[in-house]
Amino acid sequence: MSVQLSPAAWSLGALLVAIVLSCTSRINVGLVALALAWLVGVFTAGLSAEVVAAGFPAALFLTLAGVTFLFALAEVNGTLEALARRAASLCGGNAWVLPVLFFLLACAIASVGPGAVASVALVAPLAAAIGERGRVPPFLTALMVANGANAGNLSPLSAVGVIANTAMEKAGLGGHQGKVFLANLLAHVLVGAAAYALLAGRPAAPDPAPGAVDSPGAALASRAYVTLGVVAVWVGAVTLLKAHLGLSAFAAGALLVLVRASDERRALERIPWGVILMVSGMTTLVAVLEKAGGLDLFTALLARLASPATVDGVIAFVTGLISTYSSTSGVVLPAFLPTVPGLVTRLGGGDPLAIALSINVGASMVDVSPLSTLGALCVAAVSDPAASRDLFRKLLLWGLAMSVVGAILCQLFAGALARA
Repeated sequence: MSVQLSPAAWSLGALLVAIVLSCTSRINVGLVALALAWLVGVFTAGLSAEVVAAGFPAALFLTLAGVTFLFALAEVNGTLEALARRAASLCGGNAWVLPVLFFLLACAIASVGPGAVASVALVAPLAAAIGERGRVPPFLTALMVANGANAGNLSPLSAVGVIANTAMEKAGLGGHQGKVFLANLLAHVLVGAAAYALLAGRPAAPDPAPGAVDSPGAALASRAYVTLGVVAVWVGAVTLLKAHLGLSAFAAGALLVLVRASDERRALERIPWGVILMVSGMTTLVAVLEKAGGLDLFTALLARLASPATVDGVIAFVTGLISTYSSTSGVVLPAFLPTVPGLVTRLGGGDPLAIALSINVGASMVDVSPLSTLGALCVAAVSDPAASRDLFRKLLLWGLAMSVVGAILCQLFAGALARA
């Protein structure tokens, strides 16, 4: 007796195959994901090849390529090296101060308006270079940057905070901006502290830089000063003028090339094209998953486990798993927050505000996954192919684990915070 699988089931199976391969194989999983997206989309879901191709994340590709190109230029002309030396000398001989600084810096930038994606795009490349100089594990650097950015991501001033609060207002849950921000902030501070405790180990002095750095002028040549000025203008354009991350980064990089502040050929060689292909391929497969009904199937299967007593944890777990390979701000929050009143009615109980807070926190906790933009930017910031592949696997496993951690935290504390 043959079993007919639905397109949704086929798409879920394809995603599972890609995730398993990313954890167990050395092949670039982006290649496999693109092939699976075509096979599943065309031959099981009835999509045209053009529709499948439309799922390729052009905007994400531009963002990753543009940002990594700009900071590759800063790397090849010595600017990042000089800043890494300066940061190592300023950390008082204790390199393990650096992860805390990464967290705070990313949180501050995300809170004031641009949100987590812009914050990680700005902080991750520099943190990766400084962390390498200070012998901080790339995994810890990525976790502190991503969790720091996420900690400030639901600030009332942040773009993602506006999305969450607007969706909650439409669901009749407006006026809770402070609790939305606080719940998310506390969750990521706790997770960041746990990551630091698990991975920091014994404090160690940074690698000594060849040659003492007595003053900024000794560390930064004229080309480095030009690079810092252009990057500062780029940061201002992104944070204040809402310039497109990737396109503005290409513009800044082109300016550096035109004034001969760096070598574009060497910079192009430093761009982690394999990592960008890996992330873009997986994102294309996820787009097919959405069109084939895989997300709906996945949600329906897990939502059957909920009850009024467990709904906070269950909804955090469901949204967390979906957000692992989907967009928190673009998909999960707009799709799930408006359903809160109906979910409470269907279950016959539950605190609507606690459920909404659980959706926000559960979806955000997993955004360190390399299938999400934050994790992808952190992976792309690591230029060594072997190290980036290892970081991809670790962040993927950590992101999946955060769906469970987020569920536990929300089950234990969301109700109390909602009633406070």
